[in-house]
Amino acid sequence: MNVNLGEYFRTTFEDKLLVKMPEREDDHLTPATRLLEKRREMAEVEQALAAQKEEFQMKMESLQQRREELERKEYQLKESLLKFDHFLKDNDSKRARALKKAEDERDSKKQKDKEIDKLRDEKGTLLKEKEKLQTKLEKYTVFHKYMEKTLEAGEEFHEMRDIIARHDTLVATHGDLMDRENQNQSVIEQQRQNLMKYTEEKDNQILSFNNLLSGLQTRLDDAQSEAVFWESKWTHIKNTAAKKTLELGRIKMAAHNLYQLVKRHQKQSGTEDDTAEQLHQIRMFIQDLTIITNEIRRMELSGASIAPPSSS
Repeated sequence: MNVNLGEYFRTTFEDKLLVKMPEREDDHLTPATRLLEKRREMAEVEQALAAQKEEFQMKMESLQQRREELERKEYQLKESLLKFDHFLKDNDSKRARALKKAEDERDSKKQKDKEIDKLRDEKGTLLKEKEKLQTKLEKYTVFHKYMEKTLEAGEEFHEMRDIIARHDTLVATHGDLMDRENQNQSVIEQQRQNLMKYTEEKDNQILSFNNLLSGLQTRLDDAQSEAVFWESKWTHIKNTAAKKTLELGRIKMAAHNLYQLVKRHQKQSGTEDDTAEQLHQIRMFIQDLTIITNEIRRMELSGASIAPPSSS
């Protein structure tokens, strides 16, 4: 924004400057009238400068308070984020331990159930085996008589133990085949159980990861919303700071122009760049001019003659 501060200052304060040289067309005014006019202009300029200085000071204090409040809120926000992150980590750890404990208890229960079923099956098997042996015992007498008749009639076996040995061999072969079949069935059942257990574990992992992903997505959305909010705040602060910087530049330019007008009236070169020192010299000039006007007024009231002011 291109602002001509010199033109602004001249438009605003030119008719109120105390150092304005008297015009030739006002030569007919009496010194007392000119003195009163100068006093009025001086008072107006002084009031305007005091009002602008007070307004600038209030704005600077308000900006400082807002900066301090923003820093305090930023610190509180960082503390809250750290506490929240610690809470989430503790919660995730407790949840993982709880899931692990529940999974271990499920596995232990399944193992116990398997052992109970196995013992029950063994008991039933033993009872059945007992019944079978009892039944066989009852039938063995008939078989013994049959074997005796067979041994008497046949020529392949010479003794009854040969028949028993042959029968034992066939039974053993049949038992081996049955054992191998049972082993194969057990392996198949174990593989089926392992598959079910693996599938259940993976389902639990997928559920846990989905829950974790949902929580992280929620945190990401919250963080993005908060980032947009603070970016808006930071943009507002930068715009406000730019306005304040422009206003400070205008004030410095106005003070510099007043300083140059004072030095021109004193017929001196204005080389001072410090704004505070320029305002100090302007104040000293106004105070000196006030003292002179008061002295002139006192002399007029006492009846003393006053010489017309020199052109310098």
